[in-house]
Amino acid sequence: MASTRQPTAMDRGRAAPAGGTTAGAVRLKRAYEPPEAADGYRVLVDRLWPRGVRKEALAIDAWLKEIGPSDELRRWFGHEAGRWEEFASRYRDELRRQPAAGLADELVARARRGTVTLVYGAKDELHNQAVVLRDVMEQRLRRPRARAPAARSAAEVALPPSRRRAPVTRRPAATPPAGQPQRRAVRDR
Repeated sequence: MASTRQPTAMDRGRAAPAGGTTAGAVRLKRAYEPPEAADGYRVLVDRLWPRGVRKEALAIDAWLKEIGPSDELRRWFGHEAGRWEEFASRYRDELRRQPAAGLADELVARARRGTVTLVYGAKDELHNQAVVLRDVMEQRLRRPRARAPAARSAAEVALPPSRRRAPVTRRPAATPPAGQPQRRAVRDR
C-alpha cells in the first residue's frame, strides 16, 4: 500500500542527491508559488506571515523574522519603486547589525552546503527585501572563508591572560669581551 503522507521540506532536503544541488546557490521564490524539490532549504524572510497561506502549503524549513527589514523601514518603503535604492542601502545597514548579521551568516553557511531558497510574500519580484538579502549572501559567498586562529594548549586556555608565560625565545650566545677566553659549557654525564 502506498503512503499518503506528503513529503515535507525537511524530507526534500534529505532526499536530494549529493550532486543534485549546487553549493552556493541562493534562489528566490514567492510564498504563493508551490514548493519544489530543487528548492533545497526553504526559509521565509518576511517579518509578517504571507496573507492567505497555510503553514503546510508554504513548506518552509525556517521562518527568520528577525532577518527581515525593521517595521519602520518596511512601512517607509511601502514597495514604491522610487524608494528602492534608498531602501536597499538602509536594509544592507540593518543586515550588518545583530541579530540579522548572525542570521545572514547562518544562511551563508547553509548555502555553502547546498541550495537555499529565500521565500517572500511581496508581489514585486524585483523590489523586495529578499532581492537585497540574496545579493548580500552571494557577495559573502564569493569572499574567501576566514581562517580560524591557531589553537592554544589546554594549559594556556585554563590560565588567565595575566598568568600566561611569554613564549620562550633563545638569545644569541654572548661573546666575551676582547682578550678574555671563551667559557665552555660543562655537560652532565
